[in-house]
Amino acid sequence: MSENFSLLLSGFGNALRMENLIFAFAGCFLGTLVGMLPGLGPSAAIAILLPITAAMDPTAAIVMLAAIYYGCQYGDTITAVLFNTPGTGGAAMTAVEGHMMAKQGRAGTALAIAAIASFVGGTITVGVLAMIALPLTSLALSFGPPEFFALIVLSLVLVVTLGSSSILRGLITTVFGLILAMVGTDPVMGLPRLTFGQMHLLDGVAFIPVIIGLFGVGEILKNLEDPSNSFREAVVSKLQITRDDARRSAPAIARGTVLGFLIGIIPGMGTIPAAFMSYVTEKRLSRTPERFGTGMIEGVAGPESANNAAANGALLPLLTLGIPGSGVVAILMGALMMNGIVPGPLMFEEQSDLVWTLIASMYVGNVILLVLNLPFIPMWVSILRIPYSFLFPVILGFTVVGAYSLANSQFDLGLIAVFGLIGYVMRKLDFPLVPIIMTLILGPMMEGGLRRSLEMSQGDFTIFLNRPITAGFLALAVVFLLLPLVSGVRRRLKRASTPVSSGETD
Repeated sequence: MSENFSLLLSGFGNALRMENLIFAFAGCFLGTLVGMLPGLGPSAAIAILLPITAAMDPTAAIVMLAAIYYGCQYGDTITAVLFNTPGTGGAAMTAVEGHMMAKQGRAGTALAIAAIASFVGGTITVGVLAMIALPLTSLALSFGPPEFFALIVLSLVLVVTLGSSSILRGLITTVFGLILAMVGTDPVMGLPRLTFGQMHLLDGVAFIPVIIGLFGVGEILKNLEDPSNSFREAVVSKLQITRDDARRSAPAIARGTVLGFLIGIIPGMGTIPAAFMSYVTEKRLSRTPERFGTGMIEGVAGPESANNAAANGALLPLLTLGIPGSGVVAILMGALMMNGIVPGPLMFEEQSDLVWTLIASMYVGNVILLVLNLPFIPMWVSILRIPYSFLFPVILGFTVVGAYSLANSQFDLGLIAVFGLIGYVMRKLDFPLVPIIMTLILGPMMEGGLRRSLEMSQGDFTIFLNRPITAGFLALAVVFLLLPLVSGVRRRLKRASTPVSSGETD
């Protein structure tokens, strides 16, 4: 414990340096600005702003990206409360009660309690992250290639089964992502594969154009379908919280923090299930559940703390195992790798300063968000009055210029256009995008683990069954993959065995 504390203090020393504070402030500001635009949640915001960090020092880049991540979490809340238009599903539950509070003239109270709940949930879970990261890292260092292969398989299965509304659609996008991950030069044979003679693809499909296309351009195209989209004027009351508000919110924040962190560390879950579970929990525990939907402050405090706690929880498997806990964290992982940083247990040994600076900057980012958002809410509201038809072309132009500046490659611009169309079509057809990003990041790691495992066993696949941890991970993957199928078969059999009522009485 004392070792963790001393390392964390060292991280604070780096995070509180003036240049890193400036980057953290800029990240929080930009993240809130982009994250509050409906449709452009954390994934799109990081994708759009990723080119800014490409030429930066790795420590400054990861501090800024993490701040963008946190800023987006609160940016969603502003539009959810004021206009009943959540940017992503994570803020949808906040909109239920928060917008009703706004209609009652208590928008300031809703936004203030949301900021405080986010701060508390984020701060507590960062503390937990700092305490348990090293023990988990020690466990991860005992993993060999078979264990990592099985863990990645389990993570991808969880993403498909828990993070997708349709298993079939999730599997299709996962396979598509794995195909993309195979493009480039074979790591063992050294021969090009799936490049179709394109020199630009020898190093694989560039990560940034894919991310910007799928999440940035795809979202912009979808939102531009309705050119009349713009926000009406909103009136924000004083940002004050009464003693009764604090008394009712405190237990909800505590429960939301615990629920959010536990859900966030499971790959494939993310902030949406965490916010939903927190809202349902508060409604069930309430003495007046019938009043939910009329502006109950617990319905804002709980989901907001769960939202931020889950966002931090998703970082735990990334830092300790090298496995991203959500699609947004997968993009962060790609940004780290772009800067030559490979997340995982060795990161704590080889780049200890950067890891603890990142963890400390999460504390700092939460404080900056609390200070930044409360007084700046009127300014955010004025920006939201700009019509989509003016706002999104500016964002699109900024995105294209930023992406082109990375490699000065017209081929990358073509990739952005292609994947922008793919992202748009997939949204229209309700195909999940997260499995593509997860497999694009984890695919090469999974292939490497598989090949090294087979080299260890001289081609004997039973190596995955003879090692207890590996067999356990794979068994869990099979269970999670089969459970929805079994449930579907049982529902069909139940419907088939239920006699159709003829409407006659005995």
